Amino acid sequence: MNRTRVLALVASAATVAAIAALNPQASAAKVADPSASQSGQIIVKFKAGAERGAALRALGSRFGVDLTEQRELAVGGTVIRVTGNANGLLTALNARSDVEYAEADILMTAQFTPNDPRYLEQWHYYEPIGGANLPGAWDLATGTGVRVAVLDTGRTSHPDLDANWLGGYDFISNTTISRDGDGRDPNPQDQGDWFGAGECGTAPPSNSSWHGTHTAGTVAAVGNNGVGVTGVAFNAKVVPVRVLGKCGGFSSDISDAIVWASGGRVRGVPTNPNPAKVINLSLGGSGACPQSYRRAISGANSRGTTVVVSAGNSNADASAFTPANCAGVITVAATDRTGNRAFYSNFGGTVEVSAPGGEVRLETDPPGTRSTPQNGVLSTLNDGLTVPASPIYFTYMGTSMAAPHVAGLVALMLSRNGSLTPAQVLAAIQANARPLPGTCTGGCGAGIIDAAATVAAV
Repeated sequence: MNRTRVLALVASAATVAAIAALNPQASAAKVADPSASQSGQIIVKFKAGAERGAALRALGSRFGVDLTEQRELAVGGTVIRVTGNANGLLTALNARSDVEYAEADILMTAQFTPNDPRYLEQWHYYEPIGGANLPGAWDLATGTGVRVAVLDTGRTSHPDLDANWLGGYDFISNTTISRDGDGRDPNPQDQGDWFGAGECGTAPPSNSSWHGTHTAGTVAAVGNNGVGVTGVAFNAKVVPVRVLGKCGGFSSDISDAIVWASGGRVRGVPTNPNPAKVINLSLGGSGACPQSYRRAISGANSRGTTVVVSAGNSNADASAFTPANCAGVITVAATDRTGNRAFYSNFGGTVEVSAPGGEVRLETDPPGTRSTPQNGVLSTLNDGLTVPASPIYFTYMGTSMAAPHVAGLVALMLSRNGSLTPAQVLAAIQANARPLPGTCTGGCGAGIIDAAATVAAV
């Protein structure tokens, strides 16, 4: 079976609880589980000749706390132990004429690393050159309480996804495309998108892609469960919405699915009991943005739902492809392991940001040696050639793989700050992206997503 195709530092809880009380500006420090403790440490550099003891006694009396000198630092300054809740203490210290500076003494801990055995193969999450800088983000948020709708080929059973699947619907109205014989229905099971030679406008046949299972795994494969891989927002829930089948899917079905997934009403379909604040669309076609898409996306945005789409895999300007060229979406280009625009990725002014999409071109090594490792995106999949069979893990490449990195990042952001609007989400992602370490001819948006910086910023 040939699947090589293009498819679309931390503060401890106790310390920061105290430091945040000492200085509101310290609230950006990364904490997962704040403590009730009100004790912490600060560093104060007094000017030469200052009466440190008298200054500390006066401030301690003023704020009702105990300030105890611990030791001198080699770089200058004195470590001060603070016992009690001293809101405003750092501000008061920095305002004194006898103090050069006062700052929080932040206790660092190791960044969270999931125990999933194949996590180390997910370079696209953690490598400093081409990765999305996720470990630092996971110290702050894991997606808990957020639902992400994945509009794709549907769901399959997988031990690394089953706990995070939630509800869903099949929006394919054409029974030839759907293969289930009954049009729209409440079963989002992926029936396989294989086709024979000469079908779907192409000469060679193709096996089923299980594309929806792969994109959903990147969004929210169950993390830290000792099984397989992890997702970007591994405690989020995925609402599978089936819109792609044999030969693809119609924009009429996809626009209805966008409305339904975001909590809007669709005639003849029950109201979605699990409306999503994030939608992932790893799909596309050529042409201008249809009115049906424009209205569906605008409605989703008005209901507070962020829509993430893939830029396309034609190595062309994304403005000629839809929904990448629609307003109100986050259009995502793909980068490779070394931080270049991936050879297949669309580009241009329509792209808002980039994310790892990988490349799985096998580069030939000298005769007699093994081929170089595939540098694609590892996620959940199924090994059935046509209909579903056994769950597996597999590497794909494409802007289809880049988009769910961003959808997962949005879930992390919303689990930390659920009041963010789609416009605020986009602004934060772009403001905290980092420049591509490689090259991008044609434009790749604000750069590669930086999950840790973005989640900290919100």
